[in-house]
Amino acid sequence: MPEIILGSHTVRSHGRQILWIHVYDWLILILLGIIEIVLNVIEPFHRFVGKDMMADLTYPMKPNTVPFWAVPMIGIVLPCIIIYAYYFFRKDVYDLHNAILGLLYSTLITGVITDAIKDGVGRPRPDFFWRCFPNGTGIYDPVTKNVMCTGDKSVIKEGHKSFPSGHTSFPITTRNNNQRNSDCNYAGAFAGLGFLALYLSGKIRVFDRKGHVAKLCLTFLPLLVAAMVAVSRVDDYWHHWQDVFGGAIIGITVSTLCYLQFFPPPYDSDGWGPFAYFQMLSESRNGVQTNSASRLDVQASELESVCVESQHRREMSRSTTQDTSPIIMHETEDGRRR
Repeated sequence: MPEIILGSHTVRSHGRQILWIHVYDWLILILLGIIEIVLNVIEPFHRFVGKDMMADLTYPMKPNTVPFWAVPMIGIVLPCIIIYAYYFFRKDVYDLHNAILGLLYSTLITGVITDAIKDGVGRPRPDFFWRCFPNGTGIYDPVTKNVMCTGDKSVIKEGHKSFPSGHTSFPITTRNNNQRNSDCNYAGAFAGLGFLALYLSGKIRVFDRKGHVAKLCLTFLPLLVAAMVAVSRVDDYWHHWQDVFGGAIIGITVSTLCYLQFFPPPYDSDGWGPFAYFQMLSESRNGVQTNSASRLDVQASELESVCVESQHRREMSRSTTQDTSPIIMHETEDGRRR
């Protein structure tokens, strides 16, 4: 479908209508936020950790290389700024609303999946030993050889949330007073930045078959930032490499599905706009065609009535002429005789 703009569709003119159409989507989004809070409050599964398993769990505790406040800024705020900038350029509230809604769904769905798996798996972090035994002296059950932790309960609780990585995949979370002991599960790198990469791909038409590789490099930039955030989780000994790999897969998969719910694929010829925009154009065209067809029908009926009336008049005049002609001929003959 060609790019046709039938006037500006702003927040003031169409915003309330679009919100009303998607009111249930926003309610479900709030429900997802509540579920996410609950998943962060409940206690995760405490997996058996034997003495002979501590070899890979004795890495030192380190602070976050990527601060807790930077992840939501990168994963949510930055994409929102770019989406708003495009809105001011194009004045398309359909694109603005669907992009923001898709981004929030991407991060929240990823968050719910990530934290549900965290609580269910209960995999210990690489620094679990020092979380469990802050004084460096290990205490184990004499029979089962399971750990008997002496550390702070909140720190130990966080130590059972290694898989998958929250930094890598998702958003929101709780924050303990000691940032060294809290995994900042805020805006997931691959959930938010993966959505942004798809959004940029559609807007700058990366796959327009013109061979502009620079466009492709631009869309790789958000994914590179997300990858570096993921690598920092391994470098800080907060996660195993399998954790960040699993979080990246979850984030990319969910962000792709959420994006395709509102936008065509970036390689599509209409990949630059949301489905709702093209539906609006189609309905507008159908309305114009219907009005034109109705006007043509009225004109045709009027012409038909005029033609019928003219034909009727001609037939009436012919019949009148035929009826009066014998009388005129008779009167003419009588005049000649006289």
